[in-house]
Amino acid sequence: MMIPALIDLGDGNADWRVFVGTAFLVGMISTLVAVATRGERPKFSQRLGFLIVTSVWVFATAVGALPIYFSSVNVTYAGAFFEAMSGLTTTGSTVISGLDALPRGILMWRSLLQWLGGIGIIGMVLLILPSLQAGGLALFHMESSDKSDKVLPRVNQLVGGLITAYVVLTIACAVSYQALGMSFFDAVNHAMTTLATGGYSTHDASMGYFDSNGLLIASTIFMALAALPFVVYIRAFLPRQFQFWRDPQVVVFLLICIVLSFAIAVTRRIVNDTPFGEALISSTFNLVSVITTTGYASEDYTLWSNAAVGIFFLASFIGGCAGSTAGGIKANRLVILFLVVRASFRKLVRPHAVIRLKYGNEDISPQTVQTVTIFFFLFFGTLLIATVLLTMFGLDLITAFSGTLTAISNVGPGFGQIIGPAGNFATLPDPALWTLSVTMLLGRLELVTVLILFFPSVWVD
Repeated sequence: MMIPALIDLGDGNADWRVFVGTAFLVGMISTLVAVATRGERPKFSQRLGFLIVTSVWVFATAVGALPIYFSSVNVTYAGAFFEAMSGLTTTGSTVISGLDALPRGILMWRSLLQWLGGIGIIGMVLLILPSLQAGGLALFHMESSDKSDKVLPRVNQLVGGLITAYVVLTIACAVSYQALGMSFFDAVNHAMTTLATGGYSTHDASMGYFDSNGLLIASTIFMALAALPFVVYIRAFLPRQFQFWRDPQVVVFLLICIVLSFAIAVTRRIVNDTPFGEALISSTFNLVSVITTTGYASEDYTLWSNAAVGIFFLASFIGGCAGSTAGGIKANRLVILFLVVRASFRKLVRPHAVIRLKYGNEDISPQTVQTVTIFFFLFFGTLLIATVLLTMFGLDLITAFSGTLTAISNVGPGFGQIIGPAGNFATLPDPALWTLSVTMLLGRLELVTVLILFFPSVWVD
C-alpha cells in the first residue's frame, strides 16, 4: 500500500493518507495476531489447507477493498469489495467509471491487486514464509491449476522459478509498451494487468485509448504468453526439460486462438467490409483478450456481427492453459474431456476393446477423469444457480447470465448494454455485486477448494 501512497503524495493527492492509514491498521492487527499465535503450529491436513487458502483470499480481498472504499472514489463497500475481488482474481470487471480522471494511486492499487493475484497470494506467501513448506505444495495446488510437482525438487524453488518468470515477462512487457508509445505509468500498469491476464486499464476506453496497432500486437503476444503454463518457462532453463510442444493443451490453446481469430476477421471482412489486415489485428487482440480471460477491449466487439458475438461467447468458456494466470475451464480439461468422449464412442462400437487414455505421453488415471467430470458439473451448476440469483435481484437474463459467466471464468466484460465491453458493473445493486464477488472467488480457486468447506462431512473426523 505504500507504493500508491508515495504516488499520491508526489501528485499532491490527499488519498495518500488513506493508503498509509490502512497499511498501518492492517500491519498493526497482523502483528498482534502473529504475536498472539506465536509458537502454535497445527499439524497440516487437507482440511486445514482448504480452509487456509479460502480464508486468505477472502481476507486479502476485504483488506484490498479498504483503500478503494475510503478513497475519493465514490463506491459502497460492496462495490469496493467487488473491485478488489475482481482485481485479485484477475477478472477485470469494474464498478468504477471515469478512470482517466482517477488519482494515479488508485489506478496503481488496482493494477497491483491484479498483479499479485495473478501469481497467487499463496504463492507469494510460500516464498516469503518458508516455515509453511510442510504442506506448502498442497496449498499451492489448492490455489493454482498447476499440478506440477517434479519440475523442481522443493516447493520454494518451484514458486521462486514461477515468480521469476512472471517478473521477467512483466518487465519485458512494460518495456515493449513504453517503446511503442505508452507513458511510463501506463506501461507499468498495463504490463502488470497483461501478465496477470486481468485487464484493468488506466483509461475507460481500455487499449482502444491508445489507437495503436503496434500496441495491440504486443499486447496480444504477451497475453498469449501469460496464458501458457509458466512451468514451460522454468523447463526452458533446465537440461533436457524443454517440452513446449509436447503438452497437448498448449497446441490446442494456440490452435483455438488462431482459428477463432481468423474466423472473426473473415466475418468482419464479409459483413462489415473491414480491410482484412485491420480486421485480423483487432479481431485477434480482442479474441485473445477474451479467451485468456484478460478482458481488454480495443472497441465494442459486440457490434461487429452476430457471428462474432457467438464466437466471443464461446471463447468466454475456454480460458488459457492450466498453470497460467488465465481463468476459464482451461485447455487441459477440454483435451481430457474430448479424449474421454472419443473413447466412450469407440467403446460403443467395440464393447470389448481395451482403450488407454493418454494425455501426451502420460496415461490419464480414472481419478483425473473423475476430477474433470466433477469440475464441469460444478462449473455449469454454479453458472445456473448464480444466474437465477442475479435475476432475483432485478437483472435481465442476458446481463445475469453473461455476468455470471464472466465472473466464474474470470473474463471481465460481459454481454449486453449494461456490462458489455463498452459498459461496467457500476449500476448493479449491492446484492448482485456480492453474488458476483463470491462467483469470482469460486472461479479463481476452481470451485472445489471453496465449495468443499460447505459439506458437513468434511468437518467430521
